[in-house]
Amino acid sequence: MGPLEAGGLGEQRQAEGFGASLSKMPILKSLGVGDPKVPRAGTLPLRSSRNPFEDTPTLEEEDGDLGTLPNGTSCRRRATLEKLAGLAPFRLGWTSGRRAGSPGDGQVRSFLGRVLAPGIRRSSADFGLLNRLQGFRTHGDEEPAGEAARRLAFLRLGRGPKPRRASLAERLVPAGEAAPEPPPKVPEPPKIKEPLSVLEILGLIQRRELARADEHILELEAEAPAAEAEAGAGRRARDVALLYEALQRELWALVRESLAAPGPGTGAVAQLGLVLLQEEEADARRGPEAARKLRAHWAEAVARAARERLEEAVAPGARGALAGQLEALRARLLEDVAAVRGRLAPAYPAGLRAGAVYLRGYQEALAEWLGAAARRRLPLADRYALLHWHNHVYPREILGLVDLVALENGELGPLLSAGTLRGLEDECVTDVKAQTRAALLRVLQEDEEQWGSMDYRPSNLAQDVCELLEEHTERAPHISQEFVERMAYCCLGGLAEFLQSFQQRVERFHENPGIRELPSDTYISRTISMVNCGPPLRSLAERLARVGPPESEPAREASAVALDRVTRLCHRVLTEVLFQELQPHFNKLMRRKWLSSSEALDGIVGTLGAQALALRRMQDEPYQVLVAELHRRALVEYVRPLLRGRLRCRSARTRSRVAGRLREDAAQLQRLFRRLESQAYWLDQVVPHLAEILQLEDTPSIQVEVGVLVRDYPDIRRKHVAALLDIRGLRNTAARQEILAVARDLELSEGGALSPSRDRAFFADIPVPRTSFCLGLPLLLGRLPVSRLARPNLACLPLRPRPPSPVRARADR
Repeated sequence: MGPLEAGGLGEQRQAEGFGASLSKMPILKSLGVGDPKVPRAGTLPLRSSRNPFEDTPTLEEEDGDLGTLPNGTSCRRRATLEKLAGLAPFRLGWTSGRRAGSPGDGQVRSFLGRVLAPGIRRSSADFGLLNRLQGFRTHGDEEPAGEAARRLAFLRLGRGPKPRRASLAERLVPAGEAAPEPPPKVPEPPKIKEPLSVLEILGLIQRRELARADEHILELEAEAPAAEAEAGAGRRARDVALLYEALQRELWALVRESLAAPGPGTGAVAQLGLVLLQEEEADARRGPEAARKLRAHWAEAVARAARERLEEAVAPGARGALAGQLEALRARLLEDVAAVRGRLAPAYPAGLRAGAVYLRGYQEALAEWLGAAARRRLPLADRYALLHWHNHVYPREILGLVDLVALENGELGPLLSAGTLRGLEDECVTDVKAQTRAALLRVLQEDEEQWGSMDYRPSNLAQDVCELLEEHTERAPHISQEFVERMAYCCLGGLAEFLQSFQQRVERFHENPGIRELPSDTYISRTISMVNCGPPLRSLAERLARVGPPESEPAREASAVALDRVTRLCHRVLTEVLFQELQPHFNKLMRRKWLSSSEALDGIVGTLGAQALALRRMQDEPYQVLVAELHRRALVEYVRPLLRGRLRCRSARTRSRVAGRLREDAAQLQRLFRRLESQAYWLDQVVPHLAEILQLEDTPSIQVEVGVLVRDYPDIRRKHVAALLDIRGLRNTAARQEILAVARDLELSEGGALSPSRDRAFFADIPVPRTSFCLGLPLLLGRLPVSRLARPNLACLPLRPRPPSPVRARADR
């Protein structure tokens, strides 16, 4: 039983008692009516098909006198009693000139209208009584107008057409005379508007005529203070409160339903807006303490509806990875934002700023959902997805569709607080640091296990390392620039640790004596694969250092040092392996057979050309460094036997032959290393310079050539020039001193200069025998036998060298 109908219980019991007392009346007993609740045979049903308290003319009323019953009782009397007892289906009691029970002005009034004075509002108790009378037809049981007309027509069939009665004017005015003019119409008094009852207002709410219902509620609320002294003041205040509860239920249900397509329509939304405006005006009259603040409750209802919509979106199929849930949220937000912009916001009054209210509601609901997700222990991939969605997807794809200028404050608050975002980023960096270090060490261990096996497959170590680190560095720009720097610094630190460990394992591999037992081709392939790890990892370290903070420089330097050591070690190993195979050919140089045969140099060129095919599997950068080193080492090994005095020139013809042979070999080696793409062009002129010094005859020309040689190759020393003069056969002490003075002067002038770098050193790797000093013959003629003097090689005796001066010591270094 509803609160609005509670007042009608007493009235219902009184009506039932009244009907029972009627059955005990003598006239009803004479008519044979025992109980009004039981229909008599041959009569109509007791329950009327229409409201018994509405007066309408019936057949009996139209016919006037209906006669009398056998007991002398008037039929009109019987109809009136049946009507009062709720037995008759038709309302009787028509009197000539007006309806029975109606006021004199001819207005149709209901039962309660005749009971109550005009202008008095019927309360919920009045309608509770009407709802329980037996003759009251409910709203769903009303008889259609066509049915009533057909039933009346059926009852008139036996009576024929109704005769037309002459009007009063026709009876008063003789035939053929003009009728007098009718008197002027007197304006009728204005009809008093009867206020709606509580139940009728409730019906308006249920039919969602919300603006009209709110107007009547405001009228009812305005009547409450005037009726405080009356007995029903408390009931009226309670009716107002209950009506407001029902109104708000319908309003918030309308808010919830309007978001889903197609929605209840813009007309209902417009009525909702009108209600809010009406209530705002009423709040201004009520004062701050009594204000209902329906507009604030509307914003809360919008936020609740948005929360329900978002939870509904992620509930059915996205209960797995967070990325799937975020995608479902994105789709739902796009759908609802489009509905708000296209249907809802234009339907509201402009003063309500409905678009901003809906956007803030969704912002609050989304912030609550994301905050709950951020507080969970998420895997690394879900943290990346959450940060990316928060920082990029939502601002670009959702807020990009909204005019933020239309908001009251011009901007929305953040979905997640700065502390929450920082915590998520810290967790990401920590997890990346732990995961990458473990993954890098695992990859290195797996690759190292393959180094010493015979069924070695090509290594993908560098590619695996780059993929592991770039997986995180490529995601970082999707979050924020600060996070990019932090992630780059983290990955660079892990890479530096990995490269140091890689360097140590490469050194252990080459120091293992058992590794040298591998076939030469296998050993070279392993070493080349180690060298090939350098360029991509070096490039990765430089990229991470560029995007990282300034604190990244030490880690970059550590990575570069580790890679340089690995590259130099592998190059040295490859060079040693290659020159071990070339050494027999170099041992044949600078001998008498060498002057007439190119067998030795052909062997050197052929071996280097064959090994070049294997070396081309190396990356370009380390390959260029290795070929330059091979070029330098080949020329060092070529010049070494020459300066060691393996060949002596005792005549100009011999010097010319040796110089020519040196030029031919230098040209052949130059062509070889051009094919190998060597960039060490500074080595091309070393052998031609030596050939010129051997062939020239005059001392000034030799001095000039020595000066050019010392200028181009600063690491040459006087001992190298002296050894070259010995091979040339220059015994003249004065000429030797003049030529050596040029070298000495250049050494002294460049003594303070820095020594050349290791890759530009040439003569520093060529040791020469101890310096020889040629004694004058007069000094020994008296002491040596003639047989000994006839042997030229005894003319030059070794002399213990003096301790070098500090300047010369620096120059020698």
